[in-house]
Amino acid sequence: MSHIPTELRYASTHEWVRVEEDGTLTIGITDHAQDALGDVVFVELPAVGRTLAAGEECALVESVKTASDLHAPVAGEIIAINETVNDTPERINDAPYETWLFRLRPDNTELEGLLDAASYQASI
Repeated sequence: MSHIPTELRYASTHEWVRVEEDGTLTIGITDHAQDALGDVVFVELPAVGRTLAAGEECALVESVKTASDLHAPVAGEIIAINETVNDTPERINDAPYETWLFRLRPDNTELEGLLDAASYQASI
């Protein structure tokens, strides 16, 4: 069974979301997602400054088994990317909840549509 931190919110597309004190969102992929992907070998992250619609494909994670698109959990602007995962994408497998992929300034603070840990657990 995957570990699912209760302090995070989750998209049905297996991204986790942490709300920061300044209202920005930090986003990565869940333990369940990295486990299903297998050994991650490449990550393509969105460009800083890019504006995304909720649910829009915005990044790519490739593993030895497959490639998977990541989606914006909410609408907003990319304000930072974790460039260290470009050199060490396997960190996603080792520590999926510590290895963030990008940060987003949401269009609003409404997180409607995101799941709490119990709802995400039930969905997987």
